[in-house]
Amino acid sequence: MKPADKQAYLEEYELLKKKGKPFFPYAVLKDSAMALIVVAVIVAMSIVLGAEQGPKADPTTTSYVPRPEWYFFFLFELLRVIKPPELVPLATVGIPTICMALLLLLPFYDRRPERRPGRRPIATTAGLLTIVAIAYLTYLGATGGSPTEIEMEVAPRYEAGKEVVVGTGCLACHKLGENGNDGPGTELTHIAQLIPRASILRSVEIGPGIMPSFRDLPPKKLNELADFLASLD
Repeated sequence: MKPADKQAYLEEYELLKKKGKPFFPYAVLKDSAMALIVVAVIVAMSIVLGAEQGPKADPTTTSYVPRPEWYFFFLFELLRVIKPPELVPLATVGIPTICMALLLLLPFYDRRPERRPGRRPIATTAGLLTIVAIAYLTYLGATGGSPTEIEMEVAPRYEAGKEVVVGTGCLACHKLGENGNDGPGTELTHIAQLIPRASILRSVEIGPGIMPSFRDLPPKKLNELADFLASLD
């Protein structure tokens, strides 16, 4: 911006500021009134429409896989993209905190008078990329298959093994067909093409890498699980 244009802008801004109304109590009163209206509408909707109630919580279950609400899907997907365990604090705390701090400090480090998006390509591009990234990660979280069931037809002799996979929470880290999650574990849809049954059973027992060990499962369930996974070719 040219010095003359900047000076004209500042003079016009000072003039408008003198003609305007003070932030307190004018703007504060309007914001407070609107906030009360929003709260009243939410309370009225909860009374009239009610709130959806899920099944009673069972603290002893081992098959429940927690999933976030839809507005946290982008953070959930971010955690799955950043797979190394030592980087989990960066995904869960570091990145969201840094982004929030940059947003809150925006009025302090970006004091340019120009506000038209077309004349601020860097800020506009950064904003659009942020929106696209959040929307894409939210979409991935919303369209992911159920982590608590396997929607796959198998032979009757493998049904027991399929139930073991669901019951032990394997789908929290593994993808199997349209269900489960894309990581941090290996996709299991065609796992039999990669490793034989003996290696599958051994991996389940020892828990390689960050995978927990399932050696405490009864031998029958371990073998049923291995039979099912060995059939996925």
